[in-house]
Amino acid sequence: MSVKKTKSVNMSRNSMPLRDMPLLSVQGSLLHLTKRGNKRKSMGCNSDGLEVECTPTDCIQHCSPLRKHQRLLTRGKENEDNQFVIARRPRRNREILSGLSWDHLPDELLLKIFFYLPLQELLKMASVCKRWHRLVFDESLWHSVDLEGLAHMGPALQHILKTGVRRLRCPRAFVEELQFTSSRPLQVIQMDLSSSIIPVAALEGIIASCTQLQNLSLEGLQLSDAIIHSLAKNDNLEQLNICGCSGFSSGALEEMLKTCQRILQLNISWCDFTSDHVKSVVHSVSACVTHLNLSGYRENMTLDDIKVLVSRCQKIHILDLSDSTLLMVDSFPVLAQLKHLLHLSLSRCYHIHPAALSDLAKKIPSLVKLDVFGLINDSHLPALKKEMPHISINSRLFSTIARPTPAGRAVGHYSDCSMWNQKCRLRVRL
Repeated sequence: MSVKKTKSVNMSRNSMPLRDMPLLSVQGSLLHLTKRGNKRKSMGCNSDGLEVECTPTDCIQHCSPLRKHQRLLTRGKENEDNQFVIARRPRRNREILSGLSWDHLPDELLLKIFFYLPLQELLKMASVCKRWHRLVFDESLWHSVDLEGLAHMGPALQHILKTGVRRLRCPRAFVEELQFTSSRPLQVIQMDLSSSIIPVAALEGIIASCTQLQNLSLEGLQLSDAIIHSLAKNDNLEQLNICGCSGFSSGALEEMLKTCQRILQLNISWCDFTSDHVKSVVHSVSACVTHLNLSGYRENMTLDDIKVLVSRCQKIHILDLSDSTLLMVDSFPVLAQLKHLLHLSLSRCYHIHPAALSDLAKKIPSLVKLDVFGLINDSHLPALKKEMPHISINSRLFSTIARPTPAGRAVGHYSDCSMWNQKCRLRVRL
């Protein structure tokens, strides 16, 4: 009888309306509902008993702020109790916590920071974002660049020329292909392309866009009349080195020299010249030239050419006439007319007798250096030095006239990377 009574009591409680149940039972059902919701999300199945009942809306709204407040209190403590949780904080909060972002820095400050980066690191910065890419290639960072040793020279040279570079060093380069076209003149002031292999058409495109050149070295390159005519547009040219060049006529050379009357240093030695080329030089070179290298012209350089040169260019300090085999002792009185002559090179001028060299100290009192390689034996050199104690004899093997890097240094050494006594800021480091 007691079992039946208990069963009837339970049935009556289960059938009792939900609004007449005690509040404790309602809160308990809310907790069960929360657990049931979690179980449904995790297991996808229903449970029996009170958990299937619908919870009143007012109770859910009453308890919801407690759950939200609980999330705020636990923020930042996701990984406590050895429970790993990935939580992403809002970007605005991260910026506030860090104090200052790179995006907040002005362009001027970023450019100042980029200025101290080497070339390879600077190029890496260009891949960070569009803004940094724009700043990395700002003209202020690319005023002086040294590309010596770069493998793929063509694309790099084409890109560098368009960055507004002022000083470009690129000797001993191999440029396989270069399609260079520019809608505006280049800003290059100093450029060294010595001993490079560059197609004539590519070099014509580069020189044709240059109008502000002051120092230029094209030593050993194949040129053309178009290149020489383009050089004539650079009326501020002061140092020009076209030693060992070929491929241009005497007429184009004469026009260029008559236009560029500010040239102070000219190295035009060992070119593929005829006697007409030599005459174009001595009749057209600037009267204010101070350093002149006209060596290597053997039978094409005559005494009459020396007379024309001396009468026009009285400011010459350094003169190289080596390998002019037609010159003899009768050229000494002509050379004595150069009152400011400090350094004279007569190496391998075999028609000059060694005994006559001692008279140079008397005829040219301003002379301090004399190069006569091939004219006097090493055994007789001490006696000649004794007769001319104030003159340094055979002290320099190679000419430095208009050359960006003096010859004789170890190629590839860091001290060999200067260009007209200045080093480029951005340099390829291998």
